[in-house]
Amino acid sequence: MYKTLLLSIDSSPSAKKVLQTALDMAQLCGSKVVVLSVVEPQEQSDPAHPEQTSTEAVASLLAQSKTVFEQRGFTAQTVEREGNPAFIICDVADEVSADLIVMGCRGTGLIEDGAEESVSNRVINLSPCPVLVVP
Repeated sequence: MYKTLLLSIDSSPSAKKVLQTALDMAQLCGSKVVVLSVVEPQEQSDPAHPEQTSTEAVASLLAQSKTVFEQRGFTAQTVEREGNPAFIICDVADEVSADLIVMGCRGTGLIEDGAEESVSNRVINLSPCPVLVVP
């Protein structure tokens, strides 16, 4: 069903839930997994999550995620990129021919002022494939 899953992960509190959902989907479908984390430019970053601007923090997050997949018997490819998260997620999905993007949301799109700023909302609108948003 989903041959290639793209897991977009960040340092938010919901990341563990998103990771578990991606693991479950990969196990159910026997999917190849690509784990992506985006280093955000300082001026575009969420002040509540400054660690997404640190290449070291993102590299550590990717290494931890890869280990979790390997412990469950999956080989996960990791990708670290820098830039606007929504655009990078969609670009990588296209590059790896992802059949599904799995990502979390922080709820910023629930208010009218935040709808345009929501990464998950932008990905849903720009994605080359289906998107599973884990609340």
